[in-house]
Amino acid sequence: MKDKKPFSFSRRQFIDTAVKVSAVGGLAYIQMSGCGNEENEITPPPENKHVFLCKPYLHTLQHRQMCVRWITNKSSYSWVEYGDTEQLNQKAMHIEDGLVTTHERIHEIYLQNLEPGKTYYYRAASKEITEYNSLKTPFGETIYSSTYSFTTPDPAAREISWLVLNDLHDRPESFSELMELNSKDPYDFVFLNGDMFNYQSGEKQILEHLLIPCTDLFATQKPLLFVRGNHETRGNFAQRLKDYFAYPEGLFFHFHWGPVFAIVLDTGEDKGDDHPTYAGRANFNAYRREQTVWLEQLMQTDAYKNATYRVVMMHIPPFYCNQPSGEGEMHCNELFAPLFNQYKVDLVISGHTHKYGVHPPVSGKHNYPVIIGGGPKDNERTLMKIKANEKTLTVQMINDVNKPAGSYTIYA
Repeated sequence: MKDKKPFSFSRRQFIDTAVKVSAVGGLAYIQMSGCGNEENEITPPPENKHVFLCKPYLHTLQHRQMCVRWITNKSSYSWVEYGDTEQLNQKAMHIEDGLVTTHERIHEIYLQNLEPGKTYYYRAASKEITEYNSLKTPFGETIYSSTYSFTTPDPAAREISWLVLNDLHDRPESFSELMELNSKDPYDFVFLNGDMFNYQSGEKQILEHLLIPCTDLFATQKPLLFVRGNHETRGNFAQRLKDYFAYPEGLFFHFHWGPVFAIVLDTGEDKGDDHPTYAGRANFNAYRREQTVWLEQLMQTDAYKNATYRVVMMHIPPFYCNQPSGEGEMHCNELFAPLFNQYKVDLVISGHTHKYGVHPPVSGKHNYPVIIGGGPKDNERTLMKIKANEKTLTVQMINDVNKPAGSYTIYA
């Protein structure tokens, strides 16, 4: 898959005054002179100062690029300083149609032409814009994040490992409690398989219930990948979610990392499009059919066919939904399940049901295992640990009292 040109979203000029400075998560406030790197002052930021609302967080689907996102409380001109040493001798900005993107609060910058499997260092920088017109652009303070490191994906890697969380439903404490179950086992990225929230109410919720916990734990150095669940399609802020978690391909996507070819489907709402909740504003059936066309084309590529393991991650599982099944759940079964059999998917990982389980292949129904993570309540939450090498792919599911909740092994 070729690297794609950086893209931008339609941003809103909304400042959530309810987000307190405590949300900065320990980032230093650094007042700078001009564009230089000499620190003049380090002080705790009062509320009227320019601050980070969360630490930078990473996304990537490519071997030669990394996306760095972060959020500030004021509109800024922003960039990333990076390099293969802590000297940070390179600089990247978001440029669109010849103009550097400025006057934004949600910052998204792609580091391009990186080497696969290599470690890089970076820090985010934002210079406040105090006025923006055709004649001048006065600047305020420049703030810098700490320096972090990441390693780019390697398509030739002989092993890959990742963690899966799902259905936390606005319980931010679950991130640290479940991630602690991993102990010190290495992993390459973390995948959030939907329903991190009950419904979308605003930026403050996204910050406090997801971004701050994740950046405090891992997302400054390990990529954070996220797909919507049915609850992320609800609420007055639902259409803004992609400002914070989207990819060049869109809200459904794929990536190839080591021996694994991964496909991520956005299964949408479990209710029917005619449900009164949406008052005629839903069209998820067409959206899922669009993904079916894309999916079948993807499954016909040599990269998919030649991969050692072919893994699908989707919030609503193709089988084993609670009864009676909703129209959206049945539509996922109708559209996706036949393709999974036809094109020999090796594994499907889901959530949604709030009942964890490992479902081995059933001939004539699904020729692949379906593994479903748990729900948001204590004693029902789960962490999945997935490791793949040239010989085996293993899934270990642990519940929140650190007991085995299921496992499965696939042999190459």
